[in-house]
Amino acid sequence: MSPATSPPTSITQLLERAQALAGLTLGELAEAAGIHTPINFKREKGWTGQLLEKYLGADAGSSPQQDFPHLGVELKTIPIDGFGAPLETTYVCYAPLTNIAGVTWQASNVRNKLNCVLWVPIEGDRAIAPAHRRVATACLWHPSETQLNTLSNDWEELMDMIALGKIENITAKHGQALQLRPKAADGSVLTDAIGADGSMIKTRPRGFYLRKQFTHQILLNAFSD
Repeated sequence: MSPATSPPTSITQLLERAQALAGLTLGELAEAAGIHTPINFKREKGWTGQLLEKYLGADAGSSPQQDFPHLGVELKTIPIDGFGAPLETTYVCYAPLTNIAGVTWQASNVRNKLNCVLWVPIEGDRAIAPAHRRVATACLWHPSETQLNTLSNDWEELMDMIALGKIENITAKHGQALQLRPKAADGSVLTDAIGADGSMIKTRPRGFYLRKQFTHQILLNAFSD
């Protein structure tokens, strides 16, 4: 197995590349790609995704567009336990905290990122060293109308709170499927946001995340047939 030398030309080819990784360990893939495998992911949380991007031929880098913009597909790796359940929430994208007048759900980055997702589950048990964690079977997901309604309702609720200057009142309990949480290397990183009186304040950057129960249902639906 070798890293891809070019982006996939179709969704079918992308899915074939992803499914060909099933059963292989991160260590095997890293060695074949000439990449060092970290002892743990405390300081290299994005390492797994970057490794798989090499094998799948992703070319979007860190831009806000999808990982495979020419196919309209976003790549999401997801750590799972021995029963196939997600071990953590899934980061979607940064949340805009200023200049949000007129922003709609349909035109939002969250909607764009979640329009079509290639999920690649990875063994995530901390008792298993990163090098020995295996890649599970990938699946392609398009949100159903019910899922889209849930996501859009959550997004609108959270964005309304941001617009009304209630950013500091938002907790991880808000939202059924989508939640807003701090997203920064540490607490010293600050950005502008709308304050309660309409003036600008400094706060930690926020990111949109999918709840574990939501992504668990996606995986259950994908492999229930």
